[in-house]
Amino acid sequence: MLTNQVASRRSSSTARSVDADDMALIERVMAQDKGALAALYREYHRRLVRFLGRFTRRDDVIEEVINDTFLIVWQKASEFRGQARVSTWLMGIAYRVTLKALRQGGLSHEPLHGEHDERASEPFADHELADWVAKGLMRLSPEHRLVLELAYVMGHSLEEIAEITTAPVSTVKARMFHARVKLRNVMPGLAGFAGDES
Repeated sequence: MLTNQVASRRSSSTARSVDADDMALIERVMAQDKGALAALYREYHRRLVRFLGRFTRRDDVIEEVINDTFLIVWQKASEFRGQARVSTWLMGIAYRVTLKALRQGGLSHEPLHGEHDERASEPFADHELADWVAKGLMRLSPEHRLVLELAYVMGHSLEEIAEITTAPVSTVKARMFHARVKLRNVMPGLAGFAGDES
C-alpha cells in the first residue's frame, strides 16, 4: 500500500516535470525558437505516429499530418494559454488535422495493426489476446474506438479526450458507455463462444 502511494507520488511528480518541460518548450516556440520546435517534434513524434496509426496505414500520410500539426504549433503557439496540458493540445491539433484529411479523402478509415502498434513491438505480448481485442475494436464506430484507445491505450483522462476531440465530456462518457456495451456483445462471439455478435 505504502509502495503504491510512493509510486503514485513519483509518477505525479514526473508528469508535472514533463508538463513544465513541455511548457518551457512552447514558450520558446512562441519566441520563434526553431530548436525548441525541433525538440518538441522529437519528444512527440513517436506518440503521434501511434495515435495516427489508428486512422491510416500509410506512413507518408502520417508524416504529412505530423508535419502539418507542427506547422500549426509553430504558427499558433502564442495562442496556447496553458488551460490544457501541452500533450493534450498537440493531440487535439493532430486529431483536427486528421479529420480534415479524412474529409478530403487523404486517409482510409482502416486502422493500423502492425509496425506502429505499440503492442506489436513488445516481444512477450499475448498476440492472440491482442488480435482478439483489435477485432473487437474494429467492430466499433471510429468515434467509439477512438475514445477507448485514447483512454485505455494512451492514458488520457475524460477531460483530455474531450479537449482532443472537441466534444463535451458528457459526449465522451456516452461514447465510452456505448463502446463498452458493444464490446461486451461482440467479444464472446469473436472468441468462438456462442452468442450474438451484433
